[in-house]
Amino acid sequence: MTRLTPHRPLVSAVILLAVVTLTGCAGASRASQAPAPQPEFQMGLEGAIARARADSLRYPYTQADIDFMSGMIHHHAQAIQMSRWASTHGARADVQLLAERIINAQQGEISLMQAWLQDRRQPVPEPNPMGMTMGHGATAHTMLMPGMLTAEQMAQLDAARGEEFDQLFLDFMIQHHRGAVGMVDELFSHRGAGQDESVFKFASDVQVDQATEIRRMLQMLIESPPSSSQGSR
Repeated sequence: MTRLTPHRPLVSAVILLAVVTLTGCAGASRASQAPAPQPEFQMGLEGAIARARADSLRYPYTQADIDFMSGMIHHHAQAIQMSRWASTHGARADVQLLAERIINAQQGEISLMQAWLQDRRQPVPEPNPMGMTMGHGATAHTMLMPGMLTAEQMAQLDAARGEEFDQLFLDFMIQHHRGAVGMVDELFSHRGAGQDESVFKFASDVQVDQATEIRRMLQMLIESPPSSSQGSR
């Protein structure tokens, strides 16, 4: 029997082609597994919004998350409106300081919530201090979030001045903050809600920060100086 001897140059070329092909596949595989470049870290509100956007595709979200973020925009809007009156309605210094802190914190949080909704292509409501608009046309009405002041309470606060304003502001803001804490509790009661990193962090911050401010405002009420009418007795 005649034994066939393979042509050595042809065999070498086939082996070389196989090695190159396997090397290329391995390189492509490593390239596909390489982590995507991370955006440069940014400080401040713009950085927080950028990180929230980067997280938008990494974590699931639910309708409860959308409802919470949408409703809290209006909730914050009313707290800001109430706080702006402190400087024009004769509030004492510590009440004005508290009001300024509320304005600064919650304005930034509204921007964060609006960006979160926009990134998920959800309707982005304009902040309304009187609540969320429900329905359309003749059937449209506003719905208050938990703890929000009614139109009558807002009018009462707006009409107050000096010591009366201080008392009403603290009483009403405690009511308002308790409603926000209740909204967080409601969010986390829904299965699967609050898993998105941005929603979880924001809701947790609201719960802690506003509970802390409630305790501070209760202390401010206890330490309130006696009214001028009481001092004249």
